[in-house]
Amino acid sequence: MQKIESSLSGDHDDRVRLRRAHQVRLCILSLAIGAISYPIAVFLLSSIGFFTQLFYFQRFSLEPVQPDPHHLGIFSILVPMLGGLIVGFMAKYGSAGIRGHGIPEAMEKILLNESRIPMRLIFLKPISSAIAIGSGGPFGAEGPIIATGGALGSSLGQIFPFSEFERKILLACGAAGGMTAIFGTPLAAVLLAIELLLFEFRAQSFIPVALSAVVAAVIRSTLWTKAPFFDLSAFTVVTPSQLPVYLASGAIFGLLSVFITKSVYFIEDLFERLPVHWMWWPVLGGMGVGIIGLIEPRSLGVGYSNIADGLNANLTVAAALLLCLWKFCSWSVALSSGTSGGTLAPLLTIGSLVGFAFGAVLKAAFPALSIDVHVMALIGMAAVFAGCSRALFASIVFALETTQQPLGIIPLLGACSLSYFVSHWLMETSIMTEKIVRRGVRVPTDYFPLKSGAAMCTMRE
Repeated sequence: MQKIESSLSGDHDDRVRLRRAHQVRLCILSLAIGAISYPIAVFLLSSIGFFTQLFYFQRFSLEPVQPDPHHLGIFSILVPMLGGLIVGFMAKYGSAGIRGHGIPEAMEKILLNESRIPMRLIFLKPISSAIAIGSGGPFGAEGPIIATGGALGSSLGQIFPFSEFERKILLACGAAGGMTAIFGTPLAAVLLAIELLLFEFRAQSFIPVALSAVVAAVIRSTLWTKAPFFDLSAFTVVTPSQLPVYLASGAIFGLLSVFITKSVYFIEDLFERLPVHWMWWPVLGGMGVGIIGLIEPRSLGVGYSNIADGLNANLTVAAALLLCLWKFCSWSVALSSGTSGGTLAPLLTIGSLVGFAFGAVLKAAFPALSIDVHVMALIGMAAVFAGCSRALFASIVFALETTQQPLGIIPLLGACSLSYFVSHWLMETSIMTEKIVRRGVRVPTDYFPLKSGAAMCTMRE
């Protein structure tokens, strides 16, 4: 009996040592992923600048620039169509994994393919996204960099002898590192990985992800900038008279989130009915982008300056609403066509512009409330993202980290929570999960602790 107990104890000790060795390897590899994420992010941003310069100005330069369709006149409509044609061919003959905005595709690989992402996506995804955005596509760089970083982590997890669970962690490390390298938001990146990729909350999972984000943040602040992504003047403390208005706005932004999500998938359904191969859809989407871009040039490209204009109230209400309308139309058509691009920047643009316009109208109509237009724009930016993505805490922290406005925590927490509630109440899926749920995939939604202390999630049919 004593020998049996000794043997069992020895087996247990061996398993503990093996588990700890794997955890150390995960942490070391996560540091490397975080370091590699920064040059990948630089490559993506430089490529966007290169293709924008090439398509719209016919010159070779890496300098970021806003597309100028009027420089080409009516022929500028052909530029997004050409970009869509190239992306369509890359998807058909390279990898269909470059299609879409990145996060749902990463979620699907985690749920159905043991977190295995083809290694070629490390190169194909950023190049295809740079071509799509550089040719005028109204997308952001965050979705592609999350997908690219995820492909990097997954590939390393396939090269080294890691389990499916460990590959998932490495995939999330790459996604968090990539997002941090672009925006300088390490905590928001970790929360986004937890809420949308890991589907769990335990130290074994999020510590490597946090280490990856930290390394990416340090390299970014050392080699690029320490300044916040969006520069805003300091906020004042929220008063009791302002808080109910800010909270009510969260419900309104939740309704807007539902409208945005349903509209995108309604248009995608229309593309599904077209009697042509999906390879040609981005060309048709590019035609819509080109026509709208000729009407409103600011709808083209990444458009981070549009978000800054909304947050800093640099537009009139009419101009903000018109820009928001054209950006939404251009983005929803382009995204639904299956080209390569992100959702975060367009959602932030729509939210900040609508928030600014709503705040400006309220301030003019009810001056006694002393509504801060900048706060309302920030709430709109975060609440629309929270309602559409269902990444509640990532949305809140992202708004705080990109603006470095700690006094925004109270209105952001309340408004984003209500936006999430309204969106969840009216719509079972989100803009991130609708596509894969339609394919019959069961997506984790809720988390609760087990008696053993481990984490698990309930699954939605």
